[in-house]
Amino acid sequence: MDIIKVDAIASTNTFLRELNREKQLIDPVCVTATEQLAGKGQMGTVWQSNAGENLTCSVFMPVSGLKLVDQFYISISTSLAICDMLSNIMVPKLSIKWPNDILSDRLKICGVLIENVVKNGRLTGAIIGIGININQVAFDNLPQAGSLIQILGKSFNIEEILHMLVATLEKRFSVLNVSIFAALKKEYESILFRKNKPSTFLNVEGDSFVGIIKSITDQGKLQILLEDEIVSEFGLKEIKLLY
Repeated sequence: MDIIKVDAIASTNTFLRELNREKQLIDPVCVTATEQLAGKGQMGTVWQSNAGENLTCSVFMPVSGLKLVDQFYISISTSLAICDMLSNIMVPKLSIKWPNDILSDRLKICGVLIENVVKNGRLTGAIIGIGININQVAFDNLPQAGSLIQILGKSFNIEEILHMLVATLEKRFSVLNVSIFAALKKEYESILFRKNKPSTFLNVEGDSFVGIIKSITDQGKLQILLEDEIVSEFGLKEIKLLY
């Protein structure tokens, strides 16, 4: 995979999106920045990262043969690829907090932001923004944030982590097709944070409710068992899972 390195940049996702617009990328490409000045997380949140201490990158992965309705399998494959890499360096108690935050125990060590590339109504690729907390030891007002150095007690070479990550991404995406959707979904659900445990959620009105995560749909909606024994489905912008 081609890797483009920059020092300071507003957003690696924006850089890669513009590069794709200019060149119509067909092969995997990674852009990594020492410092991201305007990194974004899910729902427009800001990704907090000290310069030179963490991995902030975006990867263009070509995708073929996937329908728009199946786009959540890009998120599943990405999440599992990150977990593959983290497992290889012995990060304990990994889980995926829906839809694609990666936790060790209860600490968030990785966030993902995916922008799908669509042409003529079909998926042709995905721009995957990934932030992994590696050597940062303090996070302002983020009690759920953690890093590899905090969890494993040693610092890491960020470039080595990057190369391991792109390798697991390429491996996962090389086999991404409809024939393995069921297996992917089962693997994702097996490490889904708070699955089968009573959990508290916030709805769009800001009201809290208790439910139990049972599974996800093929479109990535969360299926939650509510107190009245009814299973309801919720999309990303409809609820927030509290820790």
